[in-house]
Amino acid sequence: MSSPSTRILTARPQDISTAADTLRSGQLVAFPTETVYGLGADARQNDAVEAIYAAKGRPSFNPLIAHIHSAEAAQKYVVWCDAASKLAEAFWPGPLTLVLPLREDHGISPLVTAGLNTLGIRVPAHPAARALLSALNGPVAAPSANPSGKISPTTAAHVVAGLNGRIAAIVDDGPCGVGVESTIVGLATDTPLLLRPGGLASEEIEVVLGHTLKQRDASDPLTAPGQLMSHYAPQAGVRLNVTNPKKAELYLGFGAMECDLNLSVSGDLQEAAAKLFGHLHKLDTKAYPIAVAPIPEIGLGVAINDRLRRAAAPR
Repeated sequence: MSSPSTRILTARPQDISTAADTLRSGQLVAFPTETVYGLGADARQNDAVEAIYAAKGRPSFNPLIAHIHSAEAAQKYVVWCDAASKLAEAFWPGPLTLVLPLREDHGISPLVTAGLNTLGIRVPAHPAARALLSALNGPVAAPSANPSGKISPTTAAHVVAGLNGRIAAIVDDGPCGVGVESTIVGLATDTPLLLRPGGLASEEIEVVLGHTLKQRDASDPLTAPGQLMSHYAPQAGVRLNVTNPKKAELYLGFGAMECDLNLSVSGDLQEAAAKLFGHLHKLDTKAYPIAVAPIPEIGLGVAINDRLRRAAAPR
């Protein structure tokens, strides 16, 4: 017997209310954020969070991010600090996740944190996400809404392609503007730590903090999403920093050049980040190896290259 199709909702108030009720009932709802589409469950319900791991095929040792509608609400779940106040004031709502120690009375499912005593938390900027979080009035655990390890979704169609029939509903409100997942900063110790580069350039964070971010060592244990070596993977292989693609390869370009798809003809890293996963999805449907032109390792280029290295890693 085939699974029922996933319900497609709009971002209209009535559908947002339906989506919130669906989350309250312990079911899964995908929804847009400014970064990528997230696969949401009520972060206080063990069975609902467990269903995220099952739907995605995600390993349970890989923690999730809790999405909250305000910085004030976030402080109900984590131990706040001065650095968190500075960063939240500067960048929330927005593509920044803060990892902080859990409060004793947090009420978050231990499946969200993968048993750790810290929680990744953020306030998204997307209007539909904010409306859904306000309607639920509670934390939503939400990794990217795709099968684990595959290309992240930046449209509702990407979610349907990967998860149709496995989740209850999708809130469709068009493509995501940022296009790569949030930057994650660890604040569980006295020294802020960059746990994952993302949609907010680390240089901007360092300006607010007044000092450089410590870099995570690749051998450190998993403390946040997006740290698995192989991730964001198309079906065929990916080759990076290519200036002369092979005949059998599809070429993903950057800057003025001949290619199959171009992240940004003008060399704009913000445009490239927004197009990255969408272009990988398009090229992936052709099932040929993908060659990628060099991307500068500055600003949002750090996040783009991070995703591409994980896409190209051995599986």
